[in-house]
Amino acid sequence: KDTIMHEVGHTLGLKHNFKASTTVSLAQLRDKAYTESQGISGSVMDYNAFNLATKGEREATLNNTTLGPYDYWAIEYAYRPMEPAAEVRELQAIAARKPGPVQVLTHCNAGWLATVDWGTALAPIYLAHDAGIAVHVWVDETRPRNQGAALTAYELGAHGVPHTVIADNAGGHLMQHAQVDMVIVGTDRTTATGDVANKIGTYLKALAAHDNGVPFYVALPSPTIDWSLSDGLREIPIEERAAREVTHLSGLAEDGEVHAFRVVAPGSPAANPAFDVTPARLVTGLITERGVCEASAEGLARLFPERAGRPPA
Repeated sequence: KDTIMHEVGHTLGLKHNFKASTTVSLAQLRDKAYTESQGISGSVMDYNAFNLATKGEREATLNNTTLGPYDYWAIEYAYRPMEPAAEVRELQAIAARKPGPVQVLTHCNAGWLATVDWGTALAPIYLAHDAGIAVHVWVDETRPRNQGAALTAYELGAHGVPHTVIADNAGGHLMQHAQVDMVIVGTDRTTATGDVANKIGTYLKALAAHDNGVPFYVALPSPTIDWSLSDGLREIPIEERAAREVTHLSGLAEDGEVHAFRVVAPGSPAANPAFDVTPARLVTGLITERGVCEASAEGLARLFPERAGRPPA
């Protein structure tokens, strides 16, 4: 509940740019959210979460000491003037110094199909596109489940964002030829020191980005951070999924039906680790609901001081 509170404050603050007196009640602020959001694509979760942040119908002001810390986060974001997020400013800066669109590479799916409304790794892309910044996205197919080819490509197409699906192993080649300006991926688990576990193949993208001087960002909501972990390689268990995901592909056949096809020689075994860990040293920055920070214990502590030095809950 706490995370939903400050997340929705951030979301509503960015979307609606509230201007209100510090004496306005929380219920009035909630009503203002509903009124000013007409015609704006807010999700049901936005409004339900905002109700949580305002403690239902209870009347209170910013000076009410009975409010919790995340209530204040929600209110602070709601009052904060709208300005481009740091990751969008980075895309703006790239666009200003080069001709043509900003070329972004992403891996797997970290959009609204995965995390509601904006997504994580795709959120800066959507915001930049909606702000008029020319963006083109290289979409890794993301074998073996093809989340990039099937889900991310669908999302970007539905939003009108120019994109091209590529084979997973094409990213390094594109970076070598200066066709990638930035990599943005999501993460399923993040250590307190900035290591990130994401869909298998992410580590290889980070290595290629590092070798070619391409910024490599990871977008995450704070619940992704496991504050009890300090070494992702040693402490994050990696799921080994069914070999059939590697040995077979599923897709639409010419008859319009979904069929499975074997693509591996009969009798050959297959291994299928589902995730890999990218060490913090390869990550340019972590994009969170509280801003962007360096991938380190110090960087995360700066954004989340209430968690710094605390034992795991």
